[in-house]
Formats: sequence, C-alpha cells, structure tokens
Amino acid sequence: MNTAEKMIVTRWWWVRHAPVVDAKSAKLSGQMDIDADVSDTASFASLAARLPSGGVWITSHLKRTRQTAEALWAAGAERVEPFVERDFAEQAFGAWTQMTWAEIGALDDAETQAFWDAPATIAPPPSADFSTESFAEVCIRVARRLEELSEAHSGRDIVCVAHAGSIRAAVAHALGLSAEQALALDVKNTALTRLDHIGNGSGGGLRVKRGGSWRVVGLNMI
Repeated sequence: MNTAEKMIVTRWWWVRHAPVVDAKSAKLSGQMDIDADVSDTASFASLAARLPSGGVWITSHLKRTRQTAEALWAAGAERVEPFVERDFAEQAFGAWTQMTWAEIGALDDAETQAFWDAPATIAPPPSADFSTESFAEVCIRVARRLEELSEAHSGRDIVCVAHAGSIRAAVAHALGLSAEQALALDVKNTALTRLDHIGNGSGGGLRVKRGGSWRVVGLNMI
C-alpha cells in the first residue's frame, strides 16, 4: 500500500458566527453571552448548501454560535445536534469586554501600554465579571482540542461554529504561525474556513508534524 492510500483526511468546516446584535458599535464581545443577528437569510442559504452531510457538529458554549447553527439548519444544512466545546470560545477580554478598540487605545496606563507592546502575549486586565487571557493562551487551548478531536473523529467531516479568535488560532496551528502572526488574519462573520488534517502519511505541500499534517483549503470562503 502506498503513502497516499494510507492517508486519512479529517475535514474541518469552520464557520464564524453571525454578527452580534449591534455589531456596528464595534465593541469587543469576548465571552459575553450576547445574541447574534441571524436576519441575513441569503448568506445562511448560500453557506448551508456548501456544508457536508453526515458530519459532527460543534459549537462553543456562547449562544451566538448555537443561534448561527440553528439558522444554518433552517436554511437547509443537515441538522445534527452539536456538542459544546468551551475550548473553542472567543478570547476572554476581561475589563475590556464591551469596549471598542478606539476606547482601549485612549487608555493611558502602563497595563494598556504593555498590551500594545505585545498584543499576542499580554492579557487584558481582569474584571469582576469577565475572565481574561492572552491570544497566545487561546492558541494553546484551541490547538490542543483541535488535535484531540481530529484524532477522535478521524476521517470525518467536522462542522464547527465558532469565533474569530478560535478560528484564527486553528489556522495558526495548521500553518505553524506564531500567535502574533495569527493576529493578522481577518475572519469574517458567516464565512467558511476549511482545514484538513491528514493522518498516517504526508503529501506534497503539507507541513508534516507529529500526529499528522495540516492543509489550509480556504479562508473566508463566502
């Protein structure tokens, strides 16, 4: 049996949730559990037609991902009860939750300046209501579960409705990017990002690593 015949491809279909209500305000939602605006039925119909049947479905624990999944099912995607994966949640922004980047940029304190000096590795300040973490920590938790779930559902399609931060982290893991490099990735609402995990073999153009190789099929496919 040749190498190609030994390959087991696990296909990840990442969907960023629909815009949050009042998305034009550009506030950081983070892990605040707010509603998604699922009124754009045309975008859901287009996306639903591209999703596979017979797959595993995953959402984060934040309701905007479940609401997006419900809208996809209503638009024709195969309904599969998802399991909830907290490690695929958005980054926790602590005291900066529900602030805009402009408001954060106007803060004049050492803690905020430290963040701007190293935005991937410094966490926002904590608050009584919201936890905090750096984007590098998001990358660690996402990469760990990405590998675990790729093994657990080897050879299957996995539809994961998640967040900009967790999808950036997944792409970064696939490409071997640093957390700082991954911050340059733009992930759009209700767009499809496709990643393949290739186990038990490698092929041309793939980054080979322990546990398998990764291939980025597409980012922000609409």
